[in-house]
Amino acid sequence: MHIAAFHPLVSAPNDHPGGHRYVHVVGAAVWIDERPVDASGVHCIGIVDGDVWWAVDVPLGNDPSDGAAVDLRLFHGVAPEHHWLAAGRAVQIVEWARTHRFCGRCGEATEATAGERAMRCPACGLLSFPRLSPAMITLVTRGESGPDQEALLARGVQFPRPMYSCLAGFVEPGESLEASVVREVHEEVGVTVPNPGDFGSQPWPFPNSLMIGFRADYVGGDIVCDPAEIVDANWYRKDDLPMIPPGISIARKLIDAWVAEGSEG
Repeated sequence: MHIAAFHPLVSAPNDHPGGHRYVHVVGAAVWIDERPVDASGVHCIGIVDGDVWWAVDVPLGNDPSDGAAVDLRLFHGVAPEHHWLAAGRAVQIVEWARTHRFCGRCGEATEATAGERAMRCPACGLLSFPRLSPAMITLVTRGESGPDQEALLARGVQFPRPMYSCLAGFVEPGESLEASVVREVHEEVGVTVPNPGDFGSQPWPFPNSLMIGFRADYVGGDIVCDPAEIVDANWYRKDDLPMIPPGISIARKLIDAWVAEGSEG
């Protein structure tokens, strides 16, 4: 029986018996095909459904898809989950290679390092690895579990639509994931939460985040929005939710899991 799978790799196996597919990265969009194109950078992504997948850095102004390349967010709706994960890896690795062609310490042109995902400066030896930005995202709830329990959802200043989501923010240097939850919730909406519980994680290639999900219980404080981050925030019951994020995001998975609590059986 064929099992859908994505196995990330730095280098392709020399004796791989399967085929090859190429994720052509056109800006930040992707077009997947069996035929490679001439490009400045080709990177192994891993093995997807038995085939080796490669990321191809398509030069500016050269679109081999004739306009058929798909934005990653839209690709999620038309592709299997593991294909989307592989495509997201391709976009992130291509963007990393694009932005690390020169050493950040001395300015010398960098070289790819054999056997690992790194760019090395031949002059000063600085190694540059793909950037990954950890960010927490949490659903804060108050009240006993049941139909009357409420969740705190907020509309960020960057949201183009009147959509409400979980609170999120980047982890600071020297800070634990749990501490970042407590800090960000208080900074963004003024309420206090203790001891957040882990929910799960999701790679988020917009542009290079790793979203770590949490659940947290409200213990005190009135909602006071940070105007630099939050337009509006309110408590919502399960039967009266505002517009929430689409299924692509871990935010939606957090909300859906909360809504489903107590409904089994």
